[in-house]
Order: sequence, then structure tokens, then C-alpha cells
Amino acid sequence: MRKVGLLLSVIFAPMFFVGAVFGADLTGVANVNVTSDTAVTAKNMAFDEARRQIILDKLGNYADRSQLRTAVRETKSAGLMDLIASSSIEGEQTSDTTYSARITMTLDGEVAKKWLDEKGVHNWLNNGQEVNVSQVKVVIKNGLRDWANINAIARKEGIEFATKNIFDGVVLIEIPASKRKNFTIAVRENGWRYADEDGVLKISR
Repeated sequence: MRKVGLLLSVIFAPMFFVGAVFGADLTGVANVNVTSDTAVTAKNMAFDEARRQIILDKLGNYADRSQLRTAVRETKSAGLMDLIASSSIEGEQTSDTTYSARITMTLDGEVAKKWLDEKGVHNWLNNGQEVNVSQVKVVIKNGLRDWANINAIARKEGIEFATKNIFDGVVLIEIPASKRKNFTIAVRENGWRYADEDGVLKISR
């Protein structure tokens, strides 16, 4: 698979650049239940746990998960707080030593993007702008044959796409949002499986 990724990277090197996922879903929920020596400590630990879980869950859709896990693990709690734009709590319960709640957090896209880049985490997160495109994650398992098939489908449907990123056997492309439905039908009819991953269309053989 790595040979395929390298080959595709060489072929498309002139048009390669790190793309962005626009309109990313960055709101997540974590249910926490923590016990410690005091309720205050338990609450602080619960929020840190929720923060790390949500960052992994939401940014994991737009970044290399292995690199992201390492970055989250190595970043102190205070360093992750800046990534949170807003938060809310439901069902909060406390005792002398425990804290539990349903915590919702929304990440700040621009801050998260900067943090990922600074940590060297390969990502395709947005830069805060909105454009009328849909992101498609193409999983390449059969080398250039799969890639040629995608190009043939796009040509037949009259769909122009931009190659945004190539990484470890996955090609990220952008198609006009208005063409997403037709493209999905076309790839399905050509034997591809598809799934929606928080707004990103993932297709694979």
C-alpha cells in the first residue's frame, strides 16, 4: 500500500497541495464519570478526559489518527484548552469524591488547524472558510487501476475534481457539492462502497 501511495504522490506531484475540509463538524459529546480524592479534582480530571476524547473523536476525522493520538497524549491540559471554543454541561452530578456529566464541546477550527500544523500532525482541516465543494476520501487498494476508474467515472459524469491530498493509500479530492449525489450513485454502480464520515464522502472497493 505504501508503494501505491508513493507512486500516486510522484504522478500527481505537480498538482499536490494540502487541502482543507470545509464546514468541518467540530462539536462532540463525552459522557464522563470520574472519582478522585475531592470533587473539585474529579471535575478537573473529567473535563480533561472529555476534552481529550472530543479532540480525538472530532479531529480524527480530518487528521492522521496515530499522529493525533501522540500529539494529544504529549500536550498538557492547559495546551488543549485553547482548542475549545465553547462547552456546555448536562446531567451534572457530584459527591465528595466523584463527578459525572454529559459534556459538549465545540473546537475552534482555526486554533485546531494551527495546533495540528505546529505538532506536525498530517491533516486536512479547514481554515475557517466555506466553499461550495464536497470532500471525497478515495481509498486506493488496487493501485492505478482504482485511480483510473475514478477518473473515468468523473469524466463520464462530467464532474471536475481537484486532487487535494495523497497520504498512505488515500487520495482526498474535492468535487462540486451539487455533483455529490450523482457521483455517489456512479461510484456505487461501478462497484465502490461508500459511507459518510461527518460530511466527508468515503469510497473504497
